[in-house]
Amino acid sequence: MPDLENLKIFSGAAHPTLAQDVCTYVDIPLGKATVSKFSNDNTFVQYQENIRQQDIFIIQPFSYPVNDSIMELLIMIDAAKRASAGRITAVIPFYAYGRTDKKDQPRVPITARLLADLITVAGAHRVLTVDLHAGQIQGFFNIPVDELTALPLLTSYYRHKELVNPVVVAVDIGISKRARDMANALGIPLAIIEKRRVDNNDHTEVLNVIGDVAGKTAITFDDETGTGGSLVSAVQAVVNAGAKEIYSCSTHGVFTDPAIDRISNSQIKEMVVTDTLPSASKADSPKIKVLSVATLLGEAICRIHEGRSVGELFAEVRDS
Repeated sequence: MPDLENLKIFSGAAHPTLAQDVCTYVDIPLGKATVSKFSNDNTFVQYQENIRQQDIFIIQPFSYPVNDSIMELLIMIDAAKRASAGRITAVIPFYAYGRTDKKDQPRVPITARLLADLITVAGAHRVLTVDLHAGQIQGFFNIPVDELTALPLLTSYYRHKELVNPVVVAVDIGISKRARDMANALGIPLAIIEKRRVDNNDHTEVLNVIGDVAGKTAITFDDETGTGGSLVSAVQAVVNAGAKEIYSCSTHGVFTDPAIDRISNSQIKEMVVTDTLPSASKADSPKIKVLSVATLLGEAICRIHEGRSVGELFAEVRDS
């Protein structure tokens, strides 16, 4: 059995259900901490147990309200540092601002890098996250970053569904590498939606479907689903290209308005996401299927705590 004596897991206010599920897997109680706000909207954090020289993991996805979730994590990290924690790992299942990873227009920020600096300066020793929007975000940090992926969960789910004549469809060129990984794992072909963004308001224009989807069961793939605008545009393009049935999946179900209505009223038969965000579990639609990443996070936390390889986890998942 692993030595978990000095391991403690805490949760911010963003997603305590996921944190509790992780603790259930690891078989330790969720750490006791007070996280609240004063009447002046200032955040207050106090750990209710001794964490001196302990291995601390703070679970906090950057969910809505995003800026509050970020600030809360920074304060929790600072409080742990000042309480003499031995090591502090920020567990961020969903890393917001991941789309602002480069200067693609004049006079704009690189907010993903700014967040990395803030987390590091606050006192985190390492970061654990799931499916970053862009892999280069790992390089924004000067501390170790372990990026997990939900691909094995999604792949296993669709393998057991035994869909007829399936094809994975990347909703844009940027996500095509991960979509290809999924297609290879399932042993099925890949198609790609070519599109361009019209403005900064989540509006896109679908240009072309690259690959054969006619008469097939399409599985559209993306890393996150926000308003659902890009998704339903991609679905319509695939339908126009002759796809027989449409399934959709993404790691992060952000689901800002009017995403749920768009998905419910679309030709999507089922939308699969994970519980990296609480919004996914709260989505009120019979079309939404939520897979849990608690086991994935819990196993990675145990491996980090024990100094074992996190990469081997995915080899084990692929072989299972």
